[in-house]
Amino acid sequence: VQLQASGGGLAQAGDSLRLSCAASGRPLGNYDIGWFRQGPGKEREFVATINWRSGRTDYADSVKGRFTISRDSARNTVYLQMREMKPEDTGVYLCAAGPNRVTYDYWGQGTQVTVSS
Repeated sequence: VQLQASGGGLAQAGDSLRLSCAASGRPLGNYDIGWFRQGPGKEREFVATINWRSGRTDYADSVKGRFTISRDSARNTVYLQMREMKPEDTGVYLCAAGPNRVTYDYWGQGTQVTVSS
């Protein structure tokens, strides 16, 4: 599976951005597609995940109610809609695919998100 993340950029606190993760190479089937982020000087952390087949989602507590993960089967793409953004949302956002919500075997390159106060 090849993953291509895009949509990052500069935002101000309170703004919205939408990230895209386009998948190719093989059918996603029952894979979980996750978004992760790594802020400056921080470890990589889980943000959200969605099961491609069922649409089941899960979110980190820090983004619940502000971020929404979704999928578009026709485009083979997973989106991360980010609202009410905060400076602490700043980081490199990466998408990944794997057989379950805790195991990710395929990783795309990151897209930078910078939120200013």
